[in-house]
Amino acid sequence: MGNCCKAKPVRVDTATAIGKKDIVFYDAAQKPFDCYGLLYEPGKGFFRIPEEVAKSVNEGVAGLYCNTAGGRIRFTTDSPYVAVRFGVNRVVEMSHFPMNGSSGMDLYLDTDNGSLFTGVFAAEYHDNICEGIIEFPDASKRQFTLNLPLYSDVQYLYIGLAEGACVEKGRSYRGLDPVVYYGSSITQGGCAGRPGCSYQSIICRRNDIDYLNLGFSGSARGEQTIIDYMCGLKMSAFVSDYDHNAPDPEWLKRTHYHLYESIREKHPDIPYLMVTRPWGSVFYQDDVDARRKVVYDSYMQAVCAGDRNVWFVDGDLFWSGEEASCCIVDNCHPNDHGFVLMADAIGKTLDRAFAQQVTR
Repeated sequence: MGNCCKAKPVRVDTATAIGKKDIVFYDAAQKPFDCYGLLYEPGKGFFRIPEEVAKSVNEGVAGLYCNTAGGRIRFTTDSPYVAVRFGVNRVVEMSHFPMNGSSGMDLYLDTDNGSLFTGVFAAEYHDNICEGIIEFPDASKRQFTLNLPLYSDVQYLYIGLAEGACVEKGRSYRGLDPVVYYGSSITQGGCAGRPGCSYQSIICRRNDIDYLNLGFSGSARGEQTIIDYMCGLKMSAFVSDYDHNAPDPEWLKRTHYHLYESIREKHPDIPYLMVTRPWGSVFYQDDVDARRKVVYDSYMQAVCAGDRNVWFVDGDLFWSGEEASCCIVDNCHPNDHGFVLMADAIGKTLDRAFAQQVTR
């Protein structure tokens, strides 16, 4: 092993219960570690949108914007192990949501043949601090992606490596701006068994495209403030997936096409996906069909206006057949299998949309 980093990693002096005498901790918010999907501010931690935006949208977004859903740290090392030590402001425990998803992390090995699951840093907290280690057979040079919790607020994150190990920047995504996903608790990642099982994370690994998760549990309602913020983001595609959180079909109708028009004005050429909510119960809620009609009508209005890069994704088809009920943990949120099927449908639509752009 040798110190081959081009940007000197920031060492951190911290206590640890990990039994490695040669362990050295580095600040994952600093170079050469690459942070994707999040903003960072010393003393505050990681967050998805600026505080002033979050607090002007609604109370729910103000309470969720520091959740690290979609956050990833990429790096390269020849350490024979990777450890983490991170602190959160609150450990998120819910009866229907595995804690390894809401408040844990998982690690992927990035290779020329895709990213491979390596292990999970279980959400086992002591005084809101979590530690874990994943060991490897040898000290070969490897590239990694570390996925951050879907629902916890990570205030700091330290990565532990063997003394003298190489620390370099990680593998880069292919040369596209991020895909922006806006939506509900399902978009945020509830109730994936671990962060890498959210549908955006699956699509990201399959397609090697960066993304930004703007899922806000119970709080994605298409207000003007969040629309204005999203319009200013760099993006290669936009996925509108907030059907679940609009208070009623009338609200959805007032905001849905307006969101499309606003994004399209600033990003006239990107793929725009309109997604309807998935449904797993044999008993439909009264307004499911009405909501689906609103989304489909928005899609048809855009098509009739001449848009050839707008796409309708029918969430009612995500989970079908005799085993559809095996895709959900309640009458709303998917488990890991449900998320894989969502990634199949939404990811294939993105594939078609990007391929159409190339052939034009």
